[in-house]
Amino acid sequence: MILKSETKKFCYFQAFIQLSQFSLQAAELLHAVLQEFVPAVLKQQATEIQQIEQAADEYRHELLNRLAREFLPPLERADIIRLADEIDDVTDAIENVIINLHIFNVQKIPGEIAAFGQVVKDCCQAVTAAVKEFENFRKTKALQAKIVEVNRLEEVGDRLYRQCMQKLIQNNKDPFALVIWKEILAGLEACCNACETVADDLTAIALINS
Repeated sequence: MILKSETKKFCYFQAFIQLSQFSLQAAELLHAVLQEFVPAVLKQQATEIQQIEQAADEYRHELLNRLAREFLPPLERADIIRLADEIDDVTDAIENVIINLHIFNVQKIPGEIAAFGQVVKDCCQAVTAAVKEFENFRKTKALQAKIVEVNRLEEVGDRLYRQCMQKLIQNNKDPFALVIWKEILAGLEACCNACETVADDLTAIALINS
């Protein structure tokens, strides 16, 4: 793992990319869970997302340990810590959705909620693209366009959340089921919001350091 190497200069920008790859891996799993929902394998998928989240946490901890020994990091330490935490929050938000599906013993996914998996996956792909561009923020003009795309997708998620909630309230008379789906929908929206937070902070850090 790159973080364990002490013999060559550590690249925090590459570490941000690796953290975003964990988020994208989690989003791809969520997409698969929602698109081809099989209750019988949900426990296994819950275990898989926990393993992804644990690997992301371990990587983040190693990054922070390296930062503690760094003499002159390329960005302010607070910015590095915050951005690493925010990218990790995306993975955590996705994990929360899959774990809740398992805890609530969900047996069927409504079509409109299944569509949310693609939106979250698209958001994470856009975040990964923006993070990959971030290392060149002082000389690239492409970063802002990639950040705008994350923001656009977050708005798509917001609209889908409202549409799903309205439909669920109109068509579902079971208050217990309504509580469950409200929680799951809120979790899906939180995934998109977490992606937007990363994008907004990339903008802020780039502006401050340009």
